[in-house]
Amino acid sequence: MRFPKTYHLENIAEIIGCSFVGAPDFPVLGMNEIHVVQAGEIVFVDHPKYYDKALNSNATIILINKDVECPEGKALLISDDPFRDFNKLSVYFRPFQASLNAIAETAQIGEGTIIQPNAFVGNHVKIGKNCIIHANVVLNDHTVIGDNVVIHAGTVLGADAFYFKKRTDFFDPLISCGSVVIEDDVTLGALCTIDRGVTGETRIKKGAKIDNQVHIGHDTVIGEMCLIAAQCGIAGCVVIEDNVTLWGQVGTTSGITIEAGAVVSAKSGVSKSLKGNKVYFGTPAEEAREYYKHVAKVKNLVK
Repeated sequence: MRFPKTYHLENIAEIIGCSFVGAPDFPVLGMNEIHVVQAGEIVFVDHPKYYDKALNSNATIILINKDVECPEGKALLISDDPFRDFNKLSVYFRPFQASLNAIAETAQIGEGTIIQPNAFVGNHVKIGKNCIIHANVVLNDHTVIGDNVVIHAGTVLGADAFYFKKRTDFFDPLISCGSVVIEDDVTLGALCTIDRGVTGETRIKKGAKIDNQVHIGHDTVIGEMCLIAAQCGIAGCVVIEDNVTLWGQVGTTSGITIEAGAVVSAKSGVSKSLKGNKVYFGTPAEEAREYYKHVAKVKNLVK
């Protein structure tokens, strides 16, 4: 997430009440998660296992819980609880805004778009031309919809990410302030749930077709011309490249890539990245030919 203007390091430190290492006027342009963070942005880290990854990432400002050596050209925000303070920044720069109307005053709706009864269109939502938004669809704040998009009844875009830190006696949510972006010519079935990015975006690219009751987690990217059948569950931070097909009830773990042209058969569980232009089946998913060979061997053993 980019801030509305350039802030200085001392401004950010004052907002969250922490010390800093670097010039007071060091520029801060935004904040993001480590897998999408860019130069000028803040990333947080609160575990020694990930210190080096954060310090050597694209981030220019690292919100960290230890006074470590600062890499050249970067700055540090020293906090006793980076998770808490990252949430403080999310609330400060993108607080929750109530909307008293079914279609918020700040929403932008393109020519020829039809919005059916009981749909909700939140603050700063943008909808392109010639879309059909069916009844009871929810488009939460900052959602972006392209042209010629069809969204069927009951689908929810922009719910919070399923991202929690376990404290001693409760689960502390990482506050979501990102968005959902749906490109041109996408169709979303009924009762789908597509979570917003934590600070970035969840994106479904041009021409993708998604069946009923599909869940897509935060910060996931679905490529162009993908086909995703009913009841698939796609975790957060997944990259699905162009022309991938997922048949019914496929589930994935987070942070993996399914390369272009892959086909994953129904009820498969994807626990690691998959190469493109191959057919997969099973839990954990493997090349279908290999899976069926294993099944045949087991049958022969039984005989």
